[in-house]
Amino acid sequence: MTVLQAEALRGLAGGAVHLPGDPLYDEARMPWNLQVDEHPAAVAYPADPQEVARIVRAAAESGLRVAPQGTGHGAPPLAGRLGDAVLLRTSAMTGLRVDVASRTARAEAGVLWGDVVTRAGRVGLAGQHMSSPGVGVVGSSLGGGVSWYSRQHGLQCSGITAVELVLADGTFVRATDDQDPELLWAARGGSGGFGVVTALEFDLLPVRTAYAGMLAWDWQHAQRVLTAWAEWTADAPESVTSVARIFQVPDDVDLPEQVRGRGMVMVDAVALGDPEAGARSLAPLRALGPELDTFAEVPAADIAHLQLDPQEPTAVYANSVLVHGFPADAVEALVAAAGPGSGSQLLFVELRQLGGALARPSRRGGALDHLPAEFLVLGVGLDVGTGWSAVRADAMRMLDSLAPWASRASYLSMAYEAAARRGFAAEAYERLVRIRQSADPNSLFVAPRPTDND
Repeated sequence: MTVLQAEALRGLAGGAVHLPGDPLYDEARMPWNLQVDEHPAAVAYPADPQEVARIVRAAAESGLRVAPQGTGHGAPPLAGRLGDAVLLRTSAMTGLRVDVASRTARAEAGVLWGDVVTRAGRVGLAGQHMSSPGVGVVGSSLGGGVSWYSRQHGLQCSGITAVELVLADGTFVRATDDQDPELLWAARGGSGGFGVVTALEFDLLPVRTAYAGMLAWDWQHAQRVLTAWAEWTADAPESVTSVARIFQVPDDVDLPEQVRGRGMVMVDAVALGDPEAGARSLAPLRALGPELDTFAEVPAADIAHLQLDPQEPTAVYANSVLVHGFPADAVEALVAAAGPGSGSQLLFVELRQLGGALARPSRRGGALDHLPAEFLVLGVGLDVGTGWSAVRADAMRMLDSLAPWASRASYLSMAYEAAARRGFAAEAYERLVRIRQSADPNSLFVAPRPTDND
């Protein structure tokens, strides 16, 4: 029946609509995260908001739902929920404007962070980009957005000043603090589900350069290095944001030769302001004698490539936990679960330093306005032939090892299996539900992750 329903979409979006059985359907339906093998009723590639509106109206008239998607990095929570939906891929909407005077950017729904980094960097500005330049601006911003500048400037979503979207009835809205402020509030970290976001406007930062780089040791030193790093973070200035990792580095020619094919423990960091002050702040970590030290003053645009995240479409499993503190016994538990001798096949376990501005509610407000924890611990694995159940088991064993320090809250953008409620304070979640029901009373849009009503 859904195939007949989807036939009504043919000819829309300049013909860029693909149905099951069409030659390009299998290619069109694939997200960045290839772990997900979803078969939607149709896949559509609109070029502008007008085409989005026509697709939304046609889907509603045909009894289908709509699931917007940019890059598909966060596709796993949609798994098994798109059989009666039009997967609306926004990758063709690539308009980007940088306003130097107001230090803002307007990015359409297909713009990647790498695009923003390059364009803003030419004029001495920086966006609060994610760790990979291939991540979409809209999807990551709607979900919160933890960046290399977050300890000083907060979540990326708090910098959103306007959101443009197509609602369930096909009408176009530009929401600001003065017009449709509830929709703007929901866009600040609410993950979507209230319309098809076609563009965002957001603040840029006056950052030309930063003191940034990587320190790396053999992972046999994981206990010593992570214990020292956790102690160091307690007094680190807000101008410094760091990430520690246990990394089973692939033997890939695109990676640094010194770490290729090895188990490593690494600390990446970005320090804003005076480079000499940044170097002084990192001195305690340098005293641990890393094998590799790449720190230098670099253009802000280079920071998007600091971490060794895969950029090509990849099948990955990821899950995370927010933790309150990371004492020595937590380090010991983590290393036992994911370090040398653990048998873990996770590609990496990442510990993101939070706190600073991330711990304080944003003055602008939003569905997600801060993160109530000191660290975010993320486990990422690839299927190396043992199957996804084994990868998930390794990730869950690592997360369970941190249960004594775990928060009840979750950062949904990095928690594939967490319930939607855990991503928000109770009052914020109820408000978000009301906004979605008001904007989409017939549940046309597929929620970003399962809810009580799914």
